[in-house]
Amino acid sequence: QVQLVESGGGLAQAGGSLRLSCAASGRTFSSYAMGWFRQAPGQEREFVAGISRFGTTGYADSVKGRFTIARDNAKNTVYLQMNSLKPEDTAVYYCAARISGSYATTPPAYNSWGQGTQVIVSS
Repeated sequence: QVQLVESGGGLAQAGGSLRLSCAASGRTFSSYAMGWFRQAPGQEREFVAGISRFGTTGYADSVKGRFTIARDNAKNTVYLQMNSLKPEDTAVYYCAARISGSYATTPPAYNSWGQGTQVIVSS
């Protein structure tokens, strides 16, 4: 099973940018589809973005056009570039991996999770 460690969270102003990273170790990273999820206080964990083994990407409507997911298989890392941040983007962001070619939009579909990184966007 792959181990995941997120980094890059922090405090940003509305309209600003942050880049999250998720480093993977363990089994072959390129065999996994990857996803980013987020969870705000009192809310359920929700899908943000996903990337397949082959680089196909997908986004939640709330972040489409603002966030970009990418992967670097040579570095065993997946990234989430977040631009034009809004206060409603404030949440703990989680990286997840699933042994499949395709990403999924529901948390139970994923086999491994990181510990999460906090993102706070001030208005």
